[in-house]
Formats: sequence, C-alpha cells, structure tokens
Amino acid sequence: MRYFVSGEHQRKMLLNAVVLMFLGYTILFWISNGLMYFHRMGLTADSVTSYYLGSEDLFTEPKSYGAMLEVTHFHLFAMGILVVTLAHLALFTPLSVRLKVMLVVSSYLSAVGDELSGWLVRFVHPLFAYVKIAAFLMLETSLAALIIAVSAALLQERLRSRQSTRS
Repeated sequence: MRYFVSGEHQRKMLLNAVVLMFLGYTILFWISNGLMYFHRMGLTADSVTSYYLGSEDLFTEPKSYGAMLEVTHFHLFAMGILVVTLAHLALFTPLSVRLKVMLVVSSYLSAVGDELSGWLVRFVHPLFAYVKIAAFLMLETSLAALIIAVSAALLQERLRSRQSTRS
C-alpha cells in the first residue's frame, strides 16, 4: 500500500514511459541506420570497396582521411552513448546473465567493428569489406535484440502491475 500512497508507482510508470519512448526513437535510428547503409553500399564486397575506394565506373572518389575522421569522431561518441544506454537497460531484463553478456559484448564489438572496418578497407586492404558487412549485420542484429528484450521486459512489467492493481 505504501507503494501507492508514496506515489512511487507513478514515478515508475513515468520512467517506463520515458524508456519506451527512447526505445521508439532507437527503432527509428535502427531503421535509418539500415537505410543509410543500403543507400551507400550493399551486402557485397564490391559495393563496400567502391564506396570507400571510389569507382571509375560510378565516377566517385575514394573517401578522404579528413571525411572519414569527421564521421568516425561523431559515430564513436553517438554509438557509444546508444550502446551503453541499451546495455544498461538490458541489465534490468529477466534474461540470463550469459545472454545479457553476449548481447552487450556483441553490440560493443560490432559498433567498433563497423566503424573500424571502413578504415581498414580504405587504408589497409579491400578484403576488410567482408568485416564491414559482418559488423554491420551483427550491429543491426544486436541492437534489434536489445530493443526487443528491453521492450518486452517493460511491457511484461506493465502487464504485471495492471494485474496486481486489479487484484
């Protein structure tokens, strides 16, 4: 009863609403991330190498060091904040510790791999295009899994709290 008298349930409902809105925003990011990737390149090594190394057929120049540095600078910060937020939220889900660790580690590794692999394609060897493709797919998959896990946990909690107030 104290839970309801103190207003704690209202704060929890508001917090859950904020987290759900954040997850909705993250879903929009997830979609736009995929759309941007496929706008620039595909799931073939040739499309990735053409994007980073340029293409005579498409009349495109190789990506410059400065342009890549600028994108990397922003992406490292933004993806770091996104992944740490989703990872933090995932800690409160009823998933097993092992699954939580796998999701968190895969999201961090794939985010770093996605960023680093472009540099490797551009300045080391075109075969790193396969790493770029794998990192992108792993990033999108791990982010989707984190979003789904946190959303499901929040929705289950909401259903439990509604059932307990009816009892």
